[in-house]
Amino acid sequence: MPPRRPARATQDDAVATLRRIAFLLERSGATSYRSDAFRHAARSLEAVDPGTVATLAAEGRLTDLSRVGEKTAAVIGAVLRDEPVGYLEELEATAPTHDERPGAALRAALRGDLHSHTDASDGGSPLQEMVLAAMELGHEYLAVTDHSPRLTVANGLSPARLRAQLDQIDALNAAVAPFRVLTGIEVDILEDGGLDQEPELLARLDVVVGSVHSKLRMERAPMTRRLLEAVRNPHLDVLGHCTGRRLTGRVRPPSTFDHEAVFAACAENGVAVEVNSRPDRLDPPHALLQSALDLGCDVSIDSDAHAPGQLDWQIAGCDRAAEHAIPPSRVVNAWPVDQLLAWTGRTRRAGDGRGRR
Repeated sequence: MPPRRPARATQDDAVATLRRIAFLLERSGATSYRSDAFRHAARSLEAVDPGTVATLAAEGRLTDLSRVGEKTAAVIGAVLRDEPVGYLEELEATAPTHDERPGAALRAALRGDLHSHTDASDGGSPLQEMVLAAMELGHEYLAVTDHSPRLTVANGLSPARLRAQLDQIDALNAAVAPFRVLTGIEVDILEDGGLDQEPELLARLDVVVGSVHSKLRMERAPMTRRLLEAVRNPHLDVLGHCTGRRLTGRVRPPSTFDHEAVFAACAENGVAVEVNSRPDRLDPPHALLQSALDLGCDVSIDSDAHAPGQLDWQIAGCDRAAEHAIPPSRVVNAWPVDQLLAWTGRTRRAGDGRGRR
């Protein structure tokens, strides 16, 4: 008998290829319109029955599909014909690897990411696509931390919208177990140090990241009071991108505050200091990161991803952490999920601070 021919590539393979290209573009920091073209094409292709796709492919009319252009149609056609996809091969060949980077060992120890955004606020992809990318990266959990109501420029979630998202996450968790989608928020730290969401809702969440997004040029003393008030709030788990600096694009200098007082309060109240991995942030600066460690703080190394491929930016934060010899035991998102949730839940139940573990 002649050898059996391998099965032809399927429509699902084409969807996966489109998403892989989008992921690599996002990871490289390409402009969003380039990656969005492939993600939109993937969603469109996924929604069409295979018979229609086969007919369009045979007739050279894949561009008849909604949001499928010449370039994405060429990718789909090549996959369906079992032909190499040159664009994907080029991206894979030029994609950097993590193996030789200083933070490679620490990155391998991470179990999840505690700061990510979906299209519910200012992210570019639905919850499901963010979760799929996190799973493919080998994570065990992902905290979804869309913005809070006051940040209207980022479409922050009202209490009603956040409650709806919690229901969506509950349903998704039933489908992706044992992976865990953690409920969360990146809550605005208001000018008086309050947190921009209903306390009852904050108490329900698995992870609360608090960040300053307004009046970052406050004087040192009031900014210190603002951060101290937030850190002492029993609902806060992670102090996000603490200086608010921007290194590229619309460059912004770091906020000024009494970092020793703030980090001492973080250590006392069991609040982790975020090592933000976004290339335009890389926050906190090295001197402040060392101060936080010296004062007893744990850290959370987060991507602050607004697209699936950006979840892989954590390696930049791991590189920075490696310069300070931070062990996985002091990185909260290197902990197993049960340990992590015990840590975030303790203050909410007792309201008396967690301190060092």
